[in-house]
Amino acid sequence: MAPSKREREYARKREAKFAARRRAKQERRRRIGIVVAIVAILGLVGGGALVAGLTASEDAPVASGVETPAGAACPLGSTEARDGGELPDPSVAEDRSWTASLDLCVDGVTETVELELAGADAPQAVASFVALADQGYFDGTQCHRLTTQGIYVLQCGDPTATGTGGPGYSFGPVENAPADDVYPAGTLAMARRGGDAASMGSQFFLVYEDSTIPSDAAGGYKVFGTVTSGLDLIQAVADAGTADGAGDGSPVSPVIIEGVETQ
Repeated sequence: MAPSKREREYARKREAKFAARRRAKQERRRRIGIVVAIVAILGLVGGGALVAGLTASEDAPVASGVETPAGAACPLGSTEARDGGELPDPSVAEDRSWTASLDLCVDGVTETVELELAGADAPQAVASFVALADQGYFDGTQCHRLTTQGIYVLQCGDPTATGTGGPGYSFGPVENAPADDVYPAGTLAMARRGGDAASMGSQFFLVYEDSTIPSDAAGGYKVFGTVTSGLDLIQAVADAGTADGAGDGSPVSPVIIEGVETQ
């Protein structure tokens, strides 16, 4: 069946956004390369004193992300409400698996968490996530909630960083939730209000450690994907804990979504 005009428009916007993000990444890598080259030249001029410092010890972790230039840090997270437009039709999910790249900045370092989205099992959630990602809705937002006791999740997708924000629409019902209430590490699921199956919007959570999350009157939580790479970054954020040391709060180091690409 030929794609509809709306589906063709989503595809066009998706390709344009992907190309723009790719150019931005290339430019960021180019700038960082210039900084590294300058540092290397200064090291040579100084008699090679930097060589030892650039050699990773056997026990030292090797950063897999992109570090911002000296003096730079992660962008400030949004606190303003955003309009996500209209709820897209589930057909936008195309009844297929998608890949998504979630660029997260923590302590001045940007790393990518790779996701696989289940368009066939959770079409409305995937359609919404893809449409919001393609319009830049998540860009510059904070992952506002970290839980480290009882359940183990990092929650994101609220541009106000309060836990109450959304795209201006909501949807339901709950589908594709585990019957046993067990959400394995790497699960990507939709957040919602307690007892309200039709309150899903833009907020989602990433499970970094196997968690049993009890169902309520509305059921469980809609699973719409899995983390395929980068879960160690979420685990590192969790290891650092919350800002106030409680088991449920904002991460001690702000986690900023710099961008989301979907394919």
